[in-house]
Amino acid sequence: MASTTIRVNGDEMSHAIETTLPAPVSRATDVKIFWRLIPIILISLVVNQLDKVNVAFAKLQMAADIGLSSTAYGLGAGIFFIGYCLFEVPSNMLLHRFGARVWITRILLTWGTLSACTMFVVGPKSFYAVRFLLGIAEAGFAPGIMLYVSQWFPARTRGRIIAIFMTALPISGVIGGPLSAWLMTSAPATLALHGWQWMFFCEGLPAIVCGMTFWLLVPDRIEDAAWLYAAEKAALKAEVGGVSAHHSGSFMSGLADRRVWLLCAIYFAFVAALYGVSFWLPTLIQALGFHGIRTIGLMTALPYAAAAATMLALAWNSDRTGERRKHLAVAGVAGAICLVVSVWLRTTPTWSFVALIASMAGIVTTIPLFWNLPTAFLSGATAATGFALITSVGNLSGFVAPYLVGVVTDASGSTASGMYALAAAAVVGTAMVFIVPAELVNRAKTGSTGGQQ
Repeated sequence: MASTTIRVNGDEMSHAIETTLPAPVSRATDVKIFWRLIPIILISLVVNQLDKVNVAFAKLQMAADIGLSSTAYGLGAGIFFIGYCLFEVPSNMLLHRFGARVWITRILLTWGTLSACTMFVVGPKSFYAVRFLLGIAEAGFAPGIMLYVSQWFPARTRGRIIAIFMTALPISGVIGGPLSAWLMTSAPATLALHGWQWMFFCEGLPAIVCGMTFWLLVPDRIEDAAWLYAAEKAALKAEVGGVSAHHSGSFMSGLADRRVWLLCAIYFAFVAALYGVSFWLPTLIQALGFHGIRTIGLMTALPYAAAAATMLALAWNSDRTGERRKHLAVAGVAGAICLVVSVWLRTTPTWSFVALIASMAGIVTTIPLFWNLPTAFLSGATAATGFALITSVGNLSGFVAPYLVGVVTDASGSTASGMYALAAAAVVGTAMVFIVPAELVNRAKTGSTGGQQ
C-alpha cells in the first residue's frame, strides 16, 4: 500500500493508492527456476560439446582406417564450423519466431542423428560432408541458449548462470576423454565395427534423448511456466525485462551495431585458441610420449577439470565485484603464456603437460567470461541477431585454427608453430577486450536486498 497527497483548490486530500508493483524476485524463486531449467540445458550443452570434439579422439584410430592426413583431419574438423556459421543467424531468427522449445528440440534431434552417422564415413570426402551437415544441424544452439538464459535470469545472477552452463565444455572433456577412449576400445565384436564407429554411434544417441526431454520439460516463456506463481512471474518479468527494455531493438539493429562486430572479433580470437587446442589435445599428449588410447583419454580429463574449477572461481568473483573486462583478460593472458611454456618444455613431458593443463584452464575460461559482455547490453530481436552473429563469425575460427594447425604439422612435422599462433590469438583477443567501454559491461556491486545473491 502506498500513500500520495493531491492538492485541489488549496485543499489537501490524502488518498491511499493500491500499488501493483511486483516484489523483488526472491531467492526461493531463483532456486526454483535454477533447478527447473539448468539441469536439462546443462546436460544438452555437455552432449553438444562432446559431439563437437569427439572427432579428436576418433582421429587416433580413424585417420589410418580411412586415410586422413593431418591437413585432411584439420579441414574436416574445422569444416563443421562453415556449415555452423552459414546457418547460425537464420537458425536463431527462427528460434526467436517459433520459441526455444520447438527449435532447440529440432536442433538436438537432427544433430544427434548426424553425429551418429559419422560412423559411416569411408574417406576424406564423406568425412567432410558429414562434418559440414553436422554444423548445419547444430547451428543456432549455443546462441539460442544464451538468448534463452537472458530471458530467464537477470544480470545479477547471469554471470554465474553462464559460467555453470559453460562448465559443459570442461565437463565434456572430463567425461568425454575417458568415455570416448573406453568406447573405442570396447566395440562389440559381433557388430563388426571399428572402435571409432562404435563411439560415434553411442555418443550420438544422448542428443536425441535430450531433444525429447527438452520438448517435455522446458517452457518457451515465463508466462508458460506452470510451476511459477503469478506473483513470481510478474516479479521475474519486471526484473529481466526492465534491465534491457531500452535496447530491445530489431534484427537489423543487431547487424548494424558496431559493438556487436567488435565482440565478433574478440570471440573469433578466443575461439581460435580454444578449438585450436581442443581438436589437437589428444595428439599433443601423444606427441609428448604418452601412449595408449585409454591413457590419453584419462589424461585429457585433467586440463578440463582444471578449467571447470578456474571458470567457476573467476565467474563467481566477477559477479561479486561486478567487474568483467579484467577477469577476462587474466584468463586470456594466462592461457596464452602457459601454452607457449608447454611448447618450450616439450623435452620434459611431465612439466609440458602441467603447462598444457594450466593453458587449457585459462583458454577455456575466456568463453563464459566473454558472454558476460554481449548479455549486458543486447536483448530482444537485437540479441537474437547479435548473439547469432557473434557466434557465427567467432566460430569461423573453429574452421581456421584446426586446419591451420594441421597444415603446419604436415609441413614442419611439429605442432609448435601452430601453438604459438593460437597463443597470439588469445593475446590479441585480450587486447581488444579493453576497447569495450567498462561502463557498458561492468555493473555496480549490489547488496543483498530482495532476491540478490
